Amino acid sequence: MKIGIIGGGFAGLTAAYDLLKAGHQVTVFEAAPQVGGLASGFKAPGWDWSLERFYHHIFTTDADIIALAKAIGAEDLLFFNQQNTAFFCPEHGAHAVTTLGILRYPHLPFLDRIRFGVSGLQLKLRNDWQRLERITAEQHMTRWAGKRAYQELWQPLFDGKFGPYASQVNAAWIWARGKSRSFKLGYFKGGFQAFADALAAYVSKIGGSLKLNAPVQRLEQIDGGWRVFTNGVEDQFDRVIVASAPGVLMKLAPELPAEYTDKLKLLKSIGAVVMVATLKQPLLTNGVYWLNITKGALPFLALVEHTNMIPARHYGGDRVIYCGDYLPTDHRYFTMSDEDVTNEWLASLKTANPNFDPSWVKQTWLFREAYAQPIVPLNHSRNLPSLRTPLDGLFFASMNHVYPWDRGTNFAVELGHRVAREVASSGVTA
Repeated sequence: MKIGIIGGGFAGLTAAYDLLKAGHQVTVFEAAPQVGGLASGFKAPGWDWSLERFYHHIFTTDADIIALAKAIGAEDLLFFNQQNTAFFCPEHGAHAVTTLGILRYPHLPFLDRIRFGVSGLQLKLRNDWQRLERITAEQHMTRWAGKRAYQELWQPLFDGKFGPYASQVNAAWIWARGKSRSFKLGYFKGGFQAFADALAAYVSKIGGSLKLNAPVQRLEQIDGGWRVFTNGVEDQFDRVIVASAPGVLMKLAPELPAEYTDKLKLLKSIGAVVMVATLKQPLLTNGVYWLNITKGALPFLALVEHTNMIPARHYGGDRVIYCGDYLPTDHRYFTMSDEDVTNEWLASLKTANPNFDPSWVKQTWLFREAYAQPIVPLNHSRNLPSLRTPLDGLFFASMNHVYPWDRGTNFAVELGHRVAREVASSGVTA
C-alpha cells in the first residue's frame, strides 16, 4: 500500500518505521521544520546538544522506546541518571520525594506519612486499571492515603496538573503514573531531537519519504484512497494516518460522520506554557532536578533544573531551568506577550531560592502549546474513538489514545506500533 502519515512526532515516525518494514510505501508530512512533535528541541549558539521546548525524559520501564532505539541502532544515545525530586509549598519549603523524605516530612502525623507511602505502593502492585477508571483519583487517594495526606501532598499536584478539571480525573490516571515511573530517568545524548532525527534518518534509509515544512491543508476521499493537499501539491494514497490532535482531524476531514466527531468533541485537553531560561549559576540547592510546586505558591506548577541531571557542559556551561504549567487555553498566559509572562515568572524565582538575582539570567525562551495534556474523566476508555475512522482508509492516532497511560514519548511509540498494525490489517486496495 501507499500510505501517507500526517504528523512527524514519535507516533507518526514509529508507524512509518513499522509500515516500511512491512513492505509498504510511506510518506510523512510534518508542518514544522523538524521532526519530534512535542519532544522536538532547539539549540542555542555554543550548545553541543539540543534542548526540548517542553521538558522530557523516559523511565527504565519504558520498554517500547528503548526497544525502538535498539532496533534502529541508536541505543548508544540513551543513558539513565539518578535524579532528585522534591515538592515545595511556601509554608514548609522543599522536601525530597523519596521514601525516606516522605517519612521525615514533619507537617503530617506519622500515620498519615505511612499511609501516603502505602498509597503509592498499592498503585505499583495493582493491574486492574479498568476498575480504577470508575472512581475519581480524589476518591481513591483519599481512601488510601487519608484526607490529610491527600490535601497536603496529592491535591496540589492534581490542581496544578489539571486545573479546573482536577476533581474529574479518574483513578486509572494516577495508577498509570505510579505504575510506569522509576527513580532513574533516561535521556538521549544530543537531546530527544537527536533521537527523533535518528529515527527519521532510519525511516528515510529504508525507503520512506519525509516532508518537512509541509502543513497539510485538506484531505479528499477518492475511489480506493485519499488525496493529500500540502503547499499546493497533491499526493494520492491508499491509506492515511492523522497522527495529531482531534481538532486537526476534524478540520482535515469534515465529512466524518457525527457519531465519530461527537466522540472527538468529548476529548477535553489542557494546554501548556513553558519558559526555558539559562542562568550563570545553579538555582535549586541540594542538586534538586524537579521541584513540584503547590498551586498558587509560584505562577507555575513545576521548576526543573535540567542541568542538575544533565551536565551543563553540553549547553556551553549554561545552567538550564524550565518553569512550566498546564493551563486552560483561555488563561491569560496564552494571550500575554512573551516578555510579560517571562518577567512575571522570573520575578517569582526568589521564592524558590531567596538568593536568586535577575543578573543571573542570560537568556529566556517561552513556548506555548494548546494540546498538551488530555483530561481523563470517569470511564474514559468509552470516550476514545477507534483508530480506524468510519471513512474507509483514514486512521487517527492521538495523545488521547495512549490511555490509560499518561502522555509521553514511550507511549507515543507504542501507539505508533498499534496504528501501524491497524493499517496493515486493513488490507491492500484493489
